[in-house]
Formats: sequence, C-alpha cells, structure tokens
Amino acid sequence: MKPITGVAGVIAIALCAAGVPGCQSRPAGAAPKAAQLVAQAPAAGRSAPTLQELKSATYRGVAEAGADFTLANGRWEGKPYEPGAASRPSVTFVRDFRLAGDVDGDGAEEAVALLAASTGGTGEMSYVAVVGRPGGTITNVATAPIGDRVQVRDARIDERRIVLDVVQAGEHDAACCPGDLVSRSWTLQVGALKEGAPARTGRLSMETLAGTEWVLRAWAWDEPAPATPEVTVKFDGTRLGGHAGCNNYFAQVKPGDQPGDITIGPAGATRMMCPEPAMTVETRFLQQLGGVTKMRFMAGQLALPYANTDRTIGVMLFDRRPTQ
Repeated sequence: MKPITGVAGVIAIALCAAGVPGCQSRPAGAAPKAAQLVAQAPAAGRSAPTLQELKSATYRGVAEAGADFTLANGRWEGKPYEPGAASRPSVTFVRDFRLAGDVDGDGAEEAVALLAASTGGTGEMSYVAVVGRPGGTITNVATAPIGDRVQVRDARIDERRIVLDVVQAGEHDAACCPGDLVSRSWTLQVGALKEGAPARTGRLSMETLAGTEWVLRAWAWDEPAPATPEVTVKFDGTRLGGHAGCNNYFAQVKPGDQPGDITIGPAGATRMMCPEPAMTVETRFLQQLGGVTKMRFMAGQLALPYANTDRTIGVMLFDRRPTQ
C-alpha cells in the first residue's frame, strides 16, 4: 500500500475506486490466496486439474489473445501492438478461483477457471474456461466469454451446469458501474460451452448483501490479511457491523447515485482493550473502512475499494462465511 500523488495518482484513485477491472489485474502469483470454490467429490484417480496446473495451462478461445496461449504463473502477455509501444494484450488467471466437478458426464472431474483479458484500455473481458485431463494431458476443453467488466458474485456447478451469479451492465448503466443482478449458466456440449437463457434477479443494492457475513482475507490486492484476529463485516439495511479485530463495531451506510456506490459514516465500537496485534489490526481496518466508497465483487469475493485521507488507495477483499 503506497501513497499516490500528482495527477496520475488522482486518476488511479478514480479508476480503482470506481472498480474498473483494468486497474485490478495482478500476476496470479502475487495475489493473496482466495478461498477455492469446489463442488462435488473427485472420482478416484481422475481428479480435476489443480490450481497450479490451471495457472500454467494452455488456453484457447480468448479473442484478445488471437490464438492459443500458455499462462506462466497465471499470466500471459502478447507482443506490443506497435514496436516500442507499451500497450499489449494480456490475459490473467482471476485470483485463485477454481470450481471442480463433472461437467460433461463422463465420470471424471473437470476444473472451471475464470480468465480476464485486456488490450491495454480500461475495459476487461472475462471468460469462463473448462479444463480437464483427457488421456492424462491437461487440456482446455472449452472457453466462453462472460462480458466486459462483469463481476462474479457467486459460482457453482449444478447438475453439470456451470452457474455464475453476476453483476453486469443493465440497459441504462454506464460501463463503469454495472447494476443488474443476473444468474447465467453454461453447459458443455460437443466440446463447446453453450449458454442458457440468463435470469435477471434484481438490481445491486444494500439489500444484495443483507444477512450475509464476510471475513476479511486481504488488506489489498497483494497483501493478505492475518487469519487471526478475525475481522468481519455484515450489512443490514442502512447499517453495517461486525468484529474489527478486538471490538465489535457498527456504522451507518448510505447508497450513492451509481449502483454499488456507498458512503460509510463514522464507526462506533465497544471499548475493550486487547493485546497486539489485535489493536493494530483494528485501527487499520476501521481507518480503511472509513475510506470505502463502493462495493464490488471479484470471483466470488466481496471487494471494498478505499481511498484514505493520506492518499493511500487499495481494495479490501472478503470471503463469504458459509451458512450453517
């Protein structure tokens, strides 16, 4: 987390705070480990490709790459569009996302990955990819586009269907600020992913998060948060609260003009003293929470971008706590 100053810094703050995926990409090896999403038990001796295998696999069907490409530690970069130019196509494995299950009905498991492709601009295309090991060889069986700046809220394999609950641009949404909640699904048919009819389920709002508790996993894209003390957040209408590391806290939260825009008021908390590092964790969390202006989703995680008064910026990442 570094201070950003000058005009370039102000632009960076605006882009990252707006949740523009182009400023979110990081080589997968540098990202803090996110919880893996795994469905079904593996068939004996025929398990799905591992996370590391997915991050070094060869993929196809990504338009921005133009041809088959191989990831190195979760990232691929193409040649510059013009000699000496900085702009070039790139594809990044989206954090540590991985689903596993039998999507083709052959009794063996496949893995489902998310890829993010960029051509150097502000847009970022997302893709869903199925990877198996037919004949013992890691193979990208099929790939399908999800869309530009689409946020994945949740994912699962349901009766051989890959189901993604996403936030995507509605009819009147700006490209930066999608607001439609949509459930989308794909089935693997003859080596291709076929998308079914999408189901719109509502609009992104405070109610979208109501009743779900989230656990802090990262202070920033490349800085994991400690497992203990545990920091949590739970939204409830116009309020949020949780455990800040030592004390319980609460704050008012108001929606903004664009989908996902929020304003968090000053936090109140109980007054218990705890030994380190709990107090340091709590102080940092409440400071960053006060700078949050948006709520976003990234590969099933809740992302809360922040910009503090000392001009430091970042995004806190949270895992959904499983329901009992």
